[in-house]
Amino acid sequence: MTFTDEQAARLVHEANRALQYQQGDPAPSQPWESESDHIRAVAVDGVRRALAGETPEQHHEAWCEFKRAAGWTWGPEKNERLKTHPCLVPYDQLPREQQVKDTVFLAIVRALKEAPQ
Repeated sequence: MTFTDEQAARLVHEANRALQYQQGDPAPSQPWESESDHIRAVAVDGVRRALAGETPEQHHEAWCEFKRAAGWTWGPEKNERLKTHPCLVPYDQLPREQQVKDTVFLAIVRALKEAPQ
């Protein structure tokens, strides 16, 4: 089966949500259908970047750029209203569980690309 970029983005978004719940994230992502166009666009862009071969570090930095361009800044907790997020730091300063999410995102996208048609 061939996946469109949006289908792959939906799949990795939901996998990320599952990881967030597993890790006890206090503010997990919403289901794909409930997310804003901005969040969905970030995920689709992430799929395209993954297919182009980016590293987890590059994936995280692209996410940070999207967030900053939308007015987000670093804050001790994720807050949609204040547009703050604790992961707006360099990749090497992320907690390990956050780095895992970038690695899993890329691995899923690449597995979908390599799956038999």
